[in-house]
Amino acid sequence: MKTHKFLPIFIAIFTLGLCSAELFAQIQSPQPSPAASVTQKVGFTNITIEYSSPGVKGRKVFGELQKFGTTWRAGANQATKITFSTDVKVGGKDLNAGSYSISIKPVKSGDWTIYLHGDGKSISNYMSQGKVDETKLEAEAAAKISATPKSLSDAVERLVYVVSAEDNKTGKVSMAWDKTMVSFDVDTNPEGIIEGFKGSFK
Repeated sequence: MKTHKFLPIFIAIFTLGLCSAELFAQIQSPQPSPAASVTQKVGFTNITIEYSSPGVKGRKVFGELQKFGTTWRAGANQATKITFSTDVKVGGKDLNAGSYSISIKPVKSGDWTIYLHGDGKSISNYMSQGKVDETKLEAEAAAKISATPKSLSDAVERLVYVVSAEDNKTGKVSMAWDKTMVSFDVDTNPEGIIEGFKGSFK
């Protein structure tokens, strides 16, 4: 009778021990490329970027880790995602409010290419036999932007995205890693949004 009386207590202690061990294992094993996000309001538009942030770790990033001429997911782990709360214009293309994946093609000289893909597509949709189908990826991009890479005097150990409000009409999205930064503009068209508000009250 005494054993039955204390059995629920033993089970509770045992279960708590298992949960604690699992939690401890998670604490001891952080992701090599931690998740990160940044949000900036530009005009009436919230621009949010969600990504994983790999480290340089003594490696040569562009040209070796990320091969020249090969499009890359612009982060680590899952696809890098940018979300616009309103319709915007990027690279001369009108984009509906919503989420898009970002990918970047670095090159040895000249402008790099930044792609945005909608409809839930990311660079993984364009992989074939371990290689990126560059032709299909470019053809299906919602936006394609040419960006001049800038050399940084101080190396950035972990990849980081920054969104600047600039003139609070056109925001600037920048990716920096190692000694390189590339940027592209997002036209949020606040005047057009105001006109739309006015029109709804006529």
